[in-house]
Order: sequence, then C-alpha cells, then structure tokens
Amino acid sequence: MRNSILPIFLSHQGCPHQCVFCDQTAIAGQSVAPADVSRIIEEGLVKCAPKIPQVAFYGGSFTALPEKEQTEFLDAVRPFLDAGKVCGIRLSTRPDAIDETIAKRLKAAGVTEVELGAQSMEDAALKASGRGHTATDTVSAVRILKEYGFSVVLQMMVGLPGEQNSIYTAREIVKLSPDAVRIYPIAVVKGTPLERLWRDGKYVPLTLEQGVEICAKLSGLFEEHHIPVIRMGLNPSETLEQSVCAGVYHPAFGELVLSAQYYQKARGLLQGIQGKVTLIVPRGHTSRMVGQKRENILRLEREIGVQIAVKEGNVLNMEIERASC
Repeated sequence: MRNSILPIFLSHQGCPHQCVFCDQTAIAGQSVAPADVSRIIEEGLVKCAPKIPQVAFYGGSFTALPEKEQTEFLDAVRPFLDAGKVCGIRLSTRPDAIDETIAKRLKAAGVTEVELGAQSMEDAALKASGRGHTATDTVSAVRILKEYGFSVVLQMMVGLPGEQNSIYTAREIVKLSPDAVRIYPIAVVKGTPLERLWRDGKYVPLTLEQGVEICAKLSGLFEEHHIPVIRMGLNPSETLEQSVCAGVYHPAFGELVLSAQYYQKARGLLQGIQGKVTLIVPRGHTSRMVGQKRENILRLEREIGVQIAVKEGNVLNMEIERASC
C-alpha cells in the first residue's frame, strides 16, 4: 500500500527547457517558495490525519534548482521528518539532473523516492518535444538512484510529437525495473507551443478513444511485469478542464482505461465460445467489466455473438474467468 501524499507544487521551477506540451500552472496550480513549506505541511497534516504522509515536491525539476534553494526546501521538511510527522520525501525531476553527488545529497536530506520524467525512450520524440535530455540519461539516472537505495517512479507520455511507438518506450522502461510508473497521454493545453503546432496542422493529437486503447495495452504490459501503474491521465481540475483544447483528457480517464482492459481480456477469453456465458470478475469490479452504458457487454455480444452475464467472485485482480450459465 502506497503512502498518503502531501503535495507541494513547484510549477516550472528548475525546468531548464520549455517542453512543447507543458503548462504546469494549468496542470498543477501556482508554485510556492521555501518559506511556504511549513505552513503547507501543517495544514496538510490536519487533512491527512491519522495517516502519516509522505511530502512530495511535484511540478518542477527539483534537482535542477539552485543547490541553495533545494536545501531550503528540504530543510523546511526536516523538522517534520525528525518528529515522525511525515514518513519521507518524494520529489520529481529530470533524468539529466541526477548524478552521484546529487543522489548523496538527497539521501542525506531524507528523500526516499524520486520520480523521473522519462516521457519517452525515443530520442527523436524527446527532441521534437523540447525535453533536452536523451533516453540514455534516463538509463543512467535510474541506475544511480537504485544504487543509492531510492524508490524510482518513471513517468511516460503517450502521443508525443515525433513518437513512433509507445510500446517500445514501455518495454524499455520495463527493462529498468522501476518501482512504479505513471502514464500521461498528451492533452493539448492552451498557450503551449504544442497548441500552436496543432493549430498550424503540424501536430495531430490522439483522440480520447485512441488514448484509452493505447494506455490499456501499456498498462497491461506493465501489469505482466508486476510494475504498478499509479496514475493514468492528468489529475483533473477545473483550471485544467478549461485549458485543454485537444488531445486526450477525461476526468475519469483511469477508469476508462481499466474498463478497456477488461474488454480486451474478456474478448480473448470468449474467442470460439458460443451461447450463453458468465464472466466472473473481482468483487467491486462489475462496472469496469460492463463499461459505460453497458458498452463493453454490448460490443462483445455484437462482435462475438454470445450472450453475456457478469457476476463477482473470489478471483484475482484484473482476471476474468468463464463459466457456463
């Protein structure tokens, strides 16, 4: 079970490049300064109680900040860490902003988990997206972080400009054995360079349906290798909802993907089956199998020609068994 998270957003802070898809203010909200940290933690502890949370610096590239500023942020958390009020520190950063010196400093400051914005393992996609780092940088950063005992979360994006194959990126990420991954299909946000490319006809975003289908495959691949997917799609907010003008965005995107996974698994189980069948799903997962407005069931019945009932049983998560009616 993952820790409760107490987020502190450093929107764009430390970022040395303007990624074509990025507007952290729309995605994460306004940023903070080191002087704000104690107040944010005190307020957050009340909301998290009785759980002991992990402080998470999100949004910017933490280790690309000036070292003095990094120290100020981490020092502000230290009293809460020493008092046992928080259980660790997580931060997000860039693959090319990790080396052994940085890893040692983070370890000494109480950092326990690092999220790397790998985004793609295709150098052409990274270049077209203005990332400013390479796939080799990601490989090196993961190796260093693991050597120093950090938990490592890798973020990947789907539908980047110049991307050829998101499955390739997922397979390369699997080779790195991260502790978890996040999958973010591209949403075109107003005011970003990507919006200009889209409006000029130089970038064609994925549709919501395409994003769901691809992310279902990616999630299934990570699941096969026992790598948890802890997030699919951008975290919904009113600001973001008003800022997205194209691409893949839905406030319940993760649920759409899980439902698509159930459809894919059921379709595989039902090949060659005729007549009436019952699909047995884990408890509480009926809605995922059935889909919105019974879409999965109706689609399967139409494509395969069977009559389907769904019931819950003592089966493993994300597995579907078949039984005769």
